[in-house]
Amino acid sequence: MSSKTGHTSNSLSSTMSKDAEQPIINSQHSPSSDETKPEHVNDPTTHEQSSIFTTPQKRFIVLLASIAGAFSTLCSYIYYPALVPIAAELGVSITLVNLTIASYLVVAAIAPAIMGSMADQSGRRPIYMLMFALFIGANVGIALQTSFPALLVLRMLQSAGSSGLIAVAYGVIADVTTRSERGGYCGMFDLLIQFALSIGPVIGGSITQQLGWRWIFWFLVILTSSHFLLMLLFFPETQPKIVGDGSLKARGVYKSLFCVFQSREIKGRQTDAAMKPRISWPNPFACLRILGNKESLIVILLYSITYAVKMALQASLGVQCVEIYQLDYLTAGLIYLPAGVSGAVAAFLTGKYLDRTYRRSVAKLSAGQESVDGDSAEFPIEATRLKGAYVLIIASALGSVGYGLALMTKAHISVMIIMQFMIGLTTSGMFTMSATLLTDLNKNQSATAQGACSLIRCLGAGAAIAAMQPLADAAGLGWCFAVFALLLVIEVPLVWLISIRGVRWRTVSSPSGNNA
Repeated sequence: MSSKTGHTSNSLSSTMSKDAEQPIINSQHSPSSDETKPEHVNDPTTHEQSSIFTTPQKRFIVLLASIAGAFSTLCSYIYYPALVPIAAELGVSITLVNLTIASYLVVAAIAPAIMGSMADQSGRRPIYMLMFALFIGANVGIALQTSFPALLVLRMLQSAGSSGLIAVAYGVIADVTTRSERGGYCGMFDLLIQFALSIGPVIGGSITQQLGWRWIFWFLVILTSSHFLLMLLFFPETQPKIVGDGSLKARGVYKSLFCVFQSREIKGRQTDAAMKPRISWPNPFACLRILGNKESLIVILLYSITYAVKMALQASLGVQCVEIYQLDYLTAGLIYLPAGVSGAVAAFLTGKYLDRTYRRSVAKLSAGQESVDGDSAEFPIEATRLKGAYVLIIASALGSVGYGLALMTKAHISVMIIMQFMIGLTTSGMFTMSATLLTDLNKNQSATAQGACSLIRCLGAGAAIAAMQPLADAAGLGWCFAVFALLLVIEVPLVWLISIRGVRWRTVSSPSGNNA
């Protein structure tokens, strides 16, 4: 038995490195659903059970968390069409109004590290209550304020409440899913993020044009308050420190109506014992430990470089459409739709692809030998999750170059839209791959890991956006976006490095957060 186990462990990396070089082209053996899957020794889902939630319950929980996370993206993008009328009404320059965007990004870089740490230590529900209270209160304040200093402070408060929603949503996904299904759920979350990204400018432009910019924030108050009520009533606590695998009864603030419906389905399995919540002060520096881990740092860099370039392209889109193609503000907002639609489709398909490649990898490594545990430290999860990443990176770089050339030559607007569609498709796929892998590597502190990612990606995006206009003025739009394409190409050796060395690093360091 020991010799077989040793052979299995030693062969994982070599087998996977060969497998990572060729695409998976046959998926006919992928199970169609969790409920109809037959028992099999090599079925990857038989080696792990993260929670007792059923598949419909998992979908419901992740959907609620995903919609909440999408509000973070929505409130950022819905604001852009209102910059000019806000500046006019408050009697300040566009430069000063742009400062509210910069301050929003600064807080968005820091707040998720705090909120994520709190959610990992003290549970998801209390932190959701805190974040929604800050978010809703800030929106009310922005809708009522009449001065620029008040707007600046309230935008920072809005960011403090909304930016952590994404990090905590990934924490919820880690709580209730296993590696074999996590890609699909992350894809669903990213789909909603991309939808919010594309629809935000359209809603913002329409409301600003028809009702005035203040109604943007009243709209956010109504929307977020309605969802907050749903979460208060029906969102269950999922943090394992509080409810274990879901079988421990929640008490006090952790309890929701979901527990009533769940208890009927798990009679005999739910216990009256309750774990005492470990309430402690948040540690914003916990994310530094994540950044100190080589694997997590590389994955965060993959996400952050892609995010920085994507945000630079998105920030330039509205301005260039108005200046080059002479579009009005509402039509310029509609230009965001193609990239959002392609991004949503890519997120969903990438999630399904990640689940399929995971099951195929486990099945292939288990063929002809003792069953391989996809949860073990020797399993090459990095190479499995990043299959196809090279194609996405190169396609994103080509899209950036094409977008810059289209603007430089003032090509027909359809060319620019096609480039944006392509970039939305490829970058969204990269986001889903990176976010899923980061969650895999840090399941026990997933919200903190996403907070670390938010820190780097927001700082990177801020730097990219700040450098974009001076670079375009100095070298031209074509060379500006060629430089961004070169940044994307840097990801190629990073993917190669973590795919080849990831298993070795993990087996040597064995960080506590790596258990999925």
